[in-house]
Amino acid sequence: MLRANVGSSTVADAYAAGKEAAGKARVDDAKVAFAFTSCDYDQQAFLKGVGEALPGTPVVGCTSFTGLITPEGFVSGPDGYAGVMAIADEDLVVGTAGAPKSNCARETGRKVARDAMAAAGRKEAPAYFYMVAPPGEEETYLKGIEDVIGRVPFFGGSAADNSVEGKWKVLYGLDSYGSGLGVVFFYTSKKAAFRYTGEYKETPKAGIITKVEGKRKIVEIDGVAALSKYAEWLGVEPQTLYGLALLGASICHPLGEKDRLGDLVAIRHPMVGNPDGTINVGNDVATGTAVIFMDSSPDELIASTGKTIRAVDDRLGEKPGAYLLVHCGGRRGGIGDRIGEAADEIRKAADGVPFIGVFTFGEYGFEDWGANTCGGLMLSFAGFQK
Repeated sequence: MLRANVGSSTVADAYAAGKEAAGKARVDDAKVAFAFTSCDYDQQAFLKGVGEALPGTPVVGCTSFTGLITPEGFVSGPDGYAGVMAIADEDLVVGTAGAPKSNCARETGRKVARDAMAAAGRKEAPAYFYMVAPPGEEETYLKGIEDVIGRVPFFGGSAADNSVEGKWKVLYGLDSYGSGLGVVFFYTSKKAAFRYTGEYKETPKAGIITKVEGKRKIVEIDGVAALSKYAEWLGVEPQTLYGLALLGASICHPLGEKDRLGDLVAIRHPMVGNPDGTINVGNDVATGTAVIFMDSSPDELIASTGKTIRAVDDRLGEKPGAYLLVHCGGRRGGIGDRIGEAADEIRKAADGVPFIGVFTFGEYGFEDWGANTCGGLMLSFAGFQK
């Protein structure tokens, strides 16, 4: 039987916050603990507190944007915030690993995958895995992991801070780092269910990316300056979207890339509008692919949380023993002061099942056994069978 507990804290001292949150989450014979916290804490002190409260339990997690969601509601505070979920299950073997980036992100992914298998005492691929990395090279880390274990279902999200200034950290064991990644490999005969979605509506407005710079800058759509095309779709002048103005304006109107079977629309969040007409986006893009102008509203962003939990339940065929909910930080920004409504929606749908929700700057998942994908402005919700 899977058992899980969740704890949180908003005390100012990072060590005390870690010890308090992990102490509340304590469960006998815990196999793994997921830890999420404020970027303003001293992360080593926080992890020391977690480790003292959960001795011998592997810890993986990251910093979260402005707060967390737990069964207590939206957890945040001016002095910091932290949440921990510990999971125990006699049927479960986990392998955890983490490392800062070496010279090559793909090789770092390979190393971490090999280390996670070794930590589990296994030579075969896991049933599924969780990944956390900083924003920037998520797709490349994933390729490295898949070089070692093949295409195995995964979920997770990217570390975040409160102001998009690079203060995010990956947490692993007693260490934290601003580059690299952490993973949890799950070896179990039990099922898990996943739902990876933006829950945005498609509009008739779409175009072909005709020029990119690097991996995350769209230069042209349909041969037109990308920012001009996007501004036309949004119905505003391009200059109103310069800088981070684009990030906020696009939360309810991002770009979507549909997979080859149409089962998944991976969201690409337009983040920075440049005076030269280019757009910086939050995930990798390529020329010759179509992008769709998507649509939503704060009401729909809030409702999507409960809807997505219910989809996880339907796929599992029962209520799980625990949920891990990866929720985009940008969506949380779009919800704004109504975040309490989203927390209530989640608690109602969870219906007493332990869960923890983190706000990330990138989300990972898959749909209908398609390719593992990294996106933004999405939900990556997981439920673990009892």
